[in-house]
Amino acid sequence: MRRARTSQVSRIVVGAAATACLSLVGCAVGPDYHRPGAPVAAQFKERPDADQPQWRQATPADAAPKGDWWTAFHDPLLDELEPQVAVSNQTVRQAYANYRQAVAEVKVARAQLFPTLGLTGSVTRTGGAGGAATTTGAGSAVAVTGGGARSSLTSGTLEGSASWTLDLWGQVRRLVEENTAIAQADEATLANATLSEQTLLATSVIELRMADAGIDLEEKTVKAYQDALRVVRAQGEAGVSSAPPSAVISAQVQLESAQAVLIGLGVARAQYAHAIAVLVGKNPADLDIPRSTQMPTLPEIPVGVPSTLLERRPDIAAAERTMKAQNAAVGVAVAAYYPTISLAAAGGFEQAPLAGLLHAANHVWSIGANGSETLFDFGARHGQVQAARAAYDAAVANYRNVVLTAFLDVENDLSNLRILTHQAQALEVAVHDAVRGTEIALHEFEAGTVDYTTVAAAQEIQLADQQSALSVEQSRLLAALSLIADLGGGWSQSDLHSPSRPMSLPADPSEPPAR
Repeated sequence: MRRARTSQVSRIVVGAAATACLSLVGCAVGPDYHRPGAPVAAQFKERPDADQPQWRQATPADAAPKGDWWTAFHDPLLDELEPQVAVSNQTVRQAYANYRQAVAEVKVARAQLFPTLGLTGSVTRTGGAGGAATTTGAGSAVAVTGGGARSSLTSGTLEGSASWTLDLWGQVRRLVEENTAIAQADEATLANATLSEQTLLATSVIELRMADAGIDLEEKTVKAYQDALRVVRAQGEAGVSSAPPSAVISAQVQLESAQAVLIGLGVARAQYAHAIAVLVGKNPADLDIPRSTQMPTLPEIPVGVPSTLLERRPDIAAAERTMKAQNAAVGVAVAAYYPTISLAAAGGFEQAPLAGLLHAANHVWSIGANGSETLFDFGARHGQVQAARAAYDAAVANYRNVVLTAFLDVENDLSNLRILTHQAQALEVAVHDAVRGTEIALHEFEAGTVDYTTVAAAQEIQLADQQSALSVEQSRLLAALSLIADLGGGWSQSDLHSPSRPMSLPADPSEPPAR
């Protein structure tokens, strides 16, 4: 009889296991994911020409800037500080923590595909006063007689259990798919945050270098005004008619104004230096950046076809992965229409008194199945499916909008570089002529043929043209930087990791060890 019962239990267990295995490879309800199309042009509107050496059309052998893209600017400060962004920048660390949380959620979802195993044990000691007592346990009776004396009994149990909710309709697999896509979206968001912070650091360094160049230009201007004031005073002392006392006052005011401007330029420079320190995770007081006259180099950037942006922009990848997650969420919502089937089994030992607990005669077991299905919910599941589909449609619209914005960014960068190149060429000629005009006006003043207002006007024009040329050079560097960032900064969608093998960032030396 016991052997027949054991054989029957074995068949039940084997059948349940087979059903569970089939559920793991069964169908998953809901739509399978296919990436929707996006509006992609065949080529960029802008075309390079001989006047735009800083960017060119990519050939099949070319690739976007890879890895340390900032080295193309040939600035030692950038080379030193940019690698620290991924280590110490707090915005990047926050995005990385969000990514690790998403990876953990994948593990939580994946665990639901497998049974839950448990082990419980208990020991109980009971006692009473006098009389005779009979205790029954595991099919046997134990009599305790006291004759008025106190008596006690120790009993115990040891039981293992297993429960398994079968994923017959793929709800858990869709949840794993959703959480996996969310984790990859968070990884792409992390890459985008890193690129954004690195771009912001490069922008701050360029602006710092330009502030240094502006200070250098203003110092040269102050020296030129000092020389001009010296000439005016000498002319006035010599009694030259073109150098009356008013000319001396004008030259002196011009010099003092330039000196005030020079002092004020230090405000912007200090702010850029402080911003750089924060971007690399340091207190502004801990980072000292000396002045430098070395300017970043305008890099040469190979530009591919528009479709490459779909693979090279991390914000596009994040939008696409979010779209996939929302598609899987539809499957999770649809699975709620189908019944839930669970298996449960338990086995162990129970004995009173405790001695001999693990004896075969004390073995107990149970096995069972449970099924549940919601018959009426007054449209709750239908509403959840509709909400999930609407969220997917919104994700599709967001994805296409991100793609269009990416094309807008690159086209703006290319047109900016083209226009700024022509502007820089025109200003180069203007600065050359302005410098020559100042020299001529000063010689004429020294010869007494013109008054000092001619010299002052020529100097003002020269300074304005030089400042404009410096500003355009800054704009060209920032446009080139923006183009590199808008091309993805060397990132590729193939860099996305599987949540089973997540990416890691270097440890931040300023943080305590992880617990």
